[in-house]
Amino acid sequence: MTSSNRTMIPVLLVSFLTAFAPESQAQNTHPRVCGSYGEIVGHKALNAFGNLGGSILELPKNVINTSNQSNVFYGFTGGLFKGIVNMAGRIGVGIADLVTIPLPTKPIAYPLYVWDDFDIDTTYGEAYRLYQCTPKPKPIVQAPEPEPVFEPEPALYTPQPVEAPEVYQDTTRKIDQLFKEEMHK
Repeated sequence: MTSSNRTMIPVLLVSFLTAFAPESQAQNTHPRVCGSYGEIVGHKALNAFGNLGGSILELPKNVINTSNQSNVFYGFTGGLFKGIVNMAGRIGVGIADLVTIPLPTKPIAYPLYVWDDFDIDTTYGEAYRLYQCTPKPKPIVQAPEPEPVFEPEPALYTPQPVEAPEVYQDTTRKIDQLFKEEMHK
């Protein structure tokens, strides 16, 4: 074994193992969300290493897609050539992202990673456009409208005549009579 074969076998093994990892274990396939500078640059570094390591997957991807669009023979020859070109493109994009890690730029290759959408051909957009984040608006928490509290109006006090019991009326008459009798004397 030569020294290039010794390094190529682990690289291929890691590439294939990451390609077949379930998507449920993936953190976020499209990490372009507003965040701190460190998060954006970290996602860019991850994208660079993903493009460098996963570029070999462009070969089977393009062979399969070209075979599905035409026939098997043209898919193998044309897809292999197209895969080599896209593999070189992914390696170039990975190196460019690796060199410019401190600059938070938009991704160049779409889909972002080879395994994001295996049925779509790889396209390349504008290079070195700074990533401009539009922050999500913060939710406005509003308190519910207070319900009006209805208090019953106080009842107006209307004094009621108090009827004196008959015992008192009788006593009052007796006192009046005594008073009149004594005063007439």
